Amino acid sequence: MKQKNSNFSRRNFIKTTSAAAVAGSVMPAYAFNTKSSTQTGKLAALGGEPVRSKQFPGWPYRDNLVMDQIKETTESGIWCRIQDMKNGTVANFERQYAEMLGVKRCVAVGSGTQALHTSVEALGLGPGDEVITSPYTDPGTISSILSARALPVCGDIDRYSFQLDPDDVERRITKNTRAIMPVHMMGQPADLDRFEEIARKYQLYLIEDACQAHFARHRGRVLGSIGDIGCFSHQTSKVLASGEGGSIISNNEELMEQCYTVQNHGTSKLGRTETIGPKYRMNEFEGAILLGQLPTVMQRHALRNRNAEYLTSKIVDIPGITQQKLYDGTEEGSWYLYPMNYNKEEFNGADRSKFLKAMAAEGIPLSPYIGNGLHKEPWVDNIIERRVYQKMYGNSRLKQFKEEMSCPTCDLVCDEEMVMLWASGPLLGSLADMDDIINAMIKVYENRDQLLKV
Repeated sequence: MKQKNSNFSRRNFIKTTSAAAVAGSVMPAYAFNTKSSTQTGKLAALGGEPVRSKQFPGWPYRDNLVMDQIKETTESGIWCRIQDMKNGTVANFERQYAEMLGVKRCVAVGSGTQALHTSVEALGLGPGDEVITSPYTDPGTISSILSARALPVCGDIDRYSFQLDPDDVERRITKNTRAIMPVHMMGQPADLDRFEEIARKYQLYLIEDACQAHFARHRGRVLGSIGDIGCFSHQTSKVLASGEGGSIISNNEELMEQCYTVQNHGTSKLGRTETIGPKYRMNEFEGAILLGQLPTVMQRHALRNRNAEYLTSKIVDIPGITQQKLYDGTEEGSWYLYPMNYNKEEFNGADRSKFLKAMAAEGIPLSPYIGNGLHKEPWVDNIIERRVYQKMYGNSRLKQFKEEMSCPTCDLVCDEEMVMLWASGPLLGSLADMDDIINAMIKVYENRDQLLKV
């Protein structure tokens, strides 16, 4: 990682920045507020004046287009997708979303977890099979594998990208490994060059958990379309949200037809019950909410990318704060979250909790995000004790599985280093809003001698 200047000061940091240079836009030049934060006296957490007192843009997004779609759906009486398989809101969303992403097919379901589980089942993964994925993710990732009675094997993560580490993944491949499920954490691409290489080398399925990564791009391709299959979440916090909801995309028509059948309690479009499957259908209200956002969603996507690039251009000079590492080929992110790595040694030895408390008092709500890697959660012991897993995998494999459930980098990130901004709404703010984030970080850094008192 780039070495940062330990002689940082607000005087040499603050400068006028052209927004056109930041994002290639026609925004006017913008200057930082040049009032020295050290002259304000104290950190707000100790009684000083906060940098910011107003709220960031709220979330979830809604406008008249969304409200009109909901009203129209309510009045139509068509509330379930099977009432109108061709022209209902869910069917229309599937067509329009697939077209936006440049893929042949989309199948909409009730959640991101359901999208992942449907994909696992559609690919024929199940008892006796192993799927390698990240412990640094929502529990839905693991749940999708467990629901198929396959074995989720956790690989460690990269310290600065927060993404699944390909080298650790390759080390954990066994004769029973059938798939890799990298998670595009925070809405940025995982190391897809390496994962594609590993998948080809070992003849494994590549399932993209793109639940946080709507419209993100890697080497000209949209995330979710790069592996064998890709999954999105439309839960309330996501950048394309419907309260709950999920979607699956692929260019493999046969696989997508199987996904439809699996999520429709095993019943195909021919009306025949053909396979094992839960009832995961998206309802027409969720489809309506999503449809109402599609005409304007790319405007918000562009704004998040502009503001994220602006933040990154400033954070790079703040000691102790390292922005998320992006892999070669990354072109755009969803910026569902804006993540950073916190180094307490640069902040007078103050642990992360004190930094977060100080930032919150300045009006900038940051969070550590995931408190515990999934490799340390009780599900591990739960499945080892289950008769069905003992029967499928045997005591020897399960003992090894437990012994190798070690992800020290994930532990470090969870326990000490990761800080992030929930970005779906806040990154829709103005450049002045972004400056408040930067100025609060600068203020906390300049007054780091006070942090141990917070």
